[in-house]
Amino acid sequence: MSEAVSTDMSDAPIVRVRDLAKTFDVGRAPKGGRLLLRAVNGVSFEVGREETLGLVGESGSGKSTIGRMLVGLLPASAGEIRLFGETVTGPGGRKRLAKVRRRLQFVFQDPHASLDPRMRVSDSIAEPIDIAGGFSRKDRADRVAELLEMVGLSASFAERFPHEFSGGQRQRIVIARALALNPDFVVCDEPVSSLDVSMQAQIVNLLLDLQDRLGLSYLFIAHDLAVVRSVSRRVAVLYAGEVVEVAEKRLLYAAPQHPYTRALLAAVPRPVVGRERPPVIKGEVPSLLDRPPGCSLFARCPHAMERCRSEPPRLREIAPGHSAACHLHDAA
Repeated sequence: MSEAVSTDMSDAPIVRVRDLAKTFDVGRAPKGGRLLLRAVNGVSFEVGREETLGLVGESGSGKSTIGRMLVGLLPASAGEIRLFGETVTGPGGRKRLAKVRRRLQFVFQDPHASLDPRMRVSDSIAEPIDIAGGFSRKDRADRVAELLEMVGLSASFAERFPHEFSGGQRQRIVIARALALNPDFVVCDEPVSSLDVSMQAQIVNLLLDLQDRLGLSYLFIAHDLAVVRSVSRRVAVLYAGEVVEVAEKRLLYAAPQHPYTRALLAAVPRPVVGRERPPVIKGEVPSLLDRPPGCSLFARCPHAMERCRSEPPRLREIAPGHSAACHLHDAA
């Protein structure tokens, strides 16, 4: 089990996750029974009001699965999710989720796949408005125009189709749709990874501007550490479905305390010639079908001890605002 990391914001966190887990049944086991893939394994974190928590990790680490569970696109197998004070997991969770659903939105990675090519932009953006109801035709049109201008597009684009826009413009349209019902919390699932570098910067700046203007909170999922650094207040590092380190970005990038975080940062290309770089962790991520009993990084970690083989480390605070799950930091 992992220990949640509290935020130092005066208001209570709007998102609180405790020991969240997700298991997928992937078929029959060779010797009978079922093969169960534990994609997320005891994750805990919090997101404060008007805060951005960056969630980083390599492909297959469970980042997107966590994001989808937060907004109800996937059911949790175990653990607790509290959104705006409502527990949306367990018995009665779906009914409580319905009470706060309008305050949640999701921005997907691929803007081309996120938009129906047969729908005009106005209809795509207004789809949440139509589902919610209560808007006249004029109010609907005015809101679409307002949202387009909010994300830096002309209101005259409303009657065009998605194929008439660039990738960056399509992502702006997707963000406009996510804002249609004035959400408080948005899960951004690698929202810039399919864009070129210059467009990535524009979308990141747009998200930051919208956060300032609208008071939004984000869970920003990415594998690009440079992008996460530019957008996040705190960063959680995910490995094999487990949070291994959480810290304010300044602390995490300056002094990472988990071997996996150090390896991630060492792998980032740097335009410096002749400077020795820390060794990159070798080997492969353990099978999520047969997790090791101890630390998931045991077979790859240069600092592994015998206790790491059998005893999973607990995420705990090692310094103010900085937590890590590593036996190197356990008290003697």
